[in-house]
Amino acid sequence: MTPVLSALWPLFTLIILGYLLRRQGFPSESFWPGADRLNYFLLFPSLLFSSLALAPLHSPALPGLAAAVFLALGLAWLALLLVRRWRGWGAGRFGAIAQGTLRFNTYLGLAIIGSLFGQEGLALAALMLALMVPTLNLLSVWALSAERGISLKGLLLPILRNPLILACAGGALFNLLDIGLPWGSDRLLALLAAASLPLGLLCVGAALNLGELGRQLGVLGVNTGIRLLLMPLMAFGVARLLNLPALEASVLVVFFALPTAPTAYALTRQLGGDSQLMAGLITLQTLLAVASLPLVLALLTT
Repeated sequence: MTPVLSALWPLFTLIILGYLLRRQGFPSESFWPGADRLNYFLLFPSLLFSSLALAPLHSPALPGLAAAVFLALGLAWLALLLVRRWRGWGAGRFGAIAQGTLRFNTYLGLAIIGSLFGQEGLALAALMLALMVPTLNLLSVWALSAERGISLKGLLLPILRNPLILACAGGALFNLLDIGLPWGSDRLLALLAAASLPLGLLCVGAALNLGELGRQLGVLGVNTGIRLLLMPLMAFGVARLLNLPALEASVLVVFFALPTAPTAYALTRQLGGDSQLMAGLITLQTLLAVASLPLVLALLTT
């Protein structure tokens, strides 16, 4: 078995297991929302905080990585705005399509990067999350609210309350102040972080909704193809254009090859977007990523 498949099959097995467990009612229907909140507000922020607190923020590679992230996101966002104007999408539909194109499943991404590239890859991934999570939250809220207008407060509050963003900011602050993780706090955070990725992948599987795949098949298929194939190709082109080192380029491409974020459904529903379309995109992209991610990762390693 190739290293890529060896790294990926346990992750997708956890997703499938989460789907089967919820469909069987185990341990209970009320377990999954609580597990998702525990992970989102405590376990996953612990992973991000500790990774960024120890990340090489003074690395000379950081400016190049930031340039690649914002160039790739900027190109994709410009293309989305042009297509929206051409097709005349309303904010509800555009918000779902934009999130299906731009957002990514963080749990799956960090699990893949940790399996393939170890702690060095996770440190770079934490840097990317510090750049991308606030940016994508801002774009998502704007896309879902553009038609009815939104205040600066309405844009910034979801970002400032996001536990992932707060964890990234706190970890970066500890790093820049050279505080580190003293008095055994590194071990505490490591224990919390160790539970985050397997629980997160189980929750991803539990959230899959196959019933949404029968609706709007055309837009589901097109958006999924763009997210899983064209976006990583664009990221690869940007990495080559900016001459990123191999590891930075690989981490960049992995993030742009991931299926969209399950949390996009809650934001879409909260802001009055097309939540059925969003649920279909999350489900189809997660299912097809089983085939697309090994292909993309195999191309990276050739």
